[in-house]
Amino acid sequence: MAAFDMKKLSTGDRVIAGAGVVALISIFLPWEGVSSGPFSASESGFSSGFGWLGALLIVGAAAYLLMIRSGSNVPNFSYGPAVIVLGASLIGTLIVIIRWLTLPSGGSGIQGYSWGPSIGIYLTLIAGIAQALFALKMFRSSGEAVPWANKPTGDKPEGA
Repeated sequence: MAAFDMKKLSTGDRVIAGAGVVALISIFLPWEGVSSGPFSASESGFSSGFGWLGALLIVGAAAYLLMIRSGSNVPNFSYGPAVIVLGASLIGTLIVIIRWLTLPSGGSGIQGYSWGPSIGIYLTLIAGIAQALFALKMFRSSGEAVPWANKPTGDKPEGA
């Protein structure tokens, strides 16, 4: 097997891979936090609920695309790689959006405390949206069929 050459990746492939790296790093950053005066506390993506699953789907989409582009032996699926990368990107981003919307937030300027989403979830959202947009572009240019499209079987009886 030849060595993997990052220079052979398209710009879209690089954005998808880069978004996966950002999502991987962001899982370890604070996703939600609370602060009161000089004191603060936060939770990483793994500790803040189900959002880590979405982040891992974003990372997985990038890893799968890089394995396909490097010529690695990956399992054969009934759909092409563009459909799989797009699906994982969209589902992962949707899970992170749902987690972001369900995070409690608030605060009081008078007492000087606040709580809510933090930098890690925002970076994961940006990475997921960017990856989903470039995966959609890749899917459109690939010519692959959507999974729910009717495929002609060729077994139609005459007169039908």
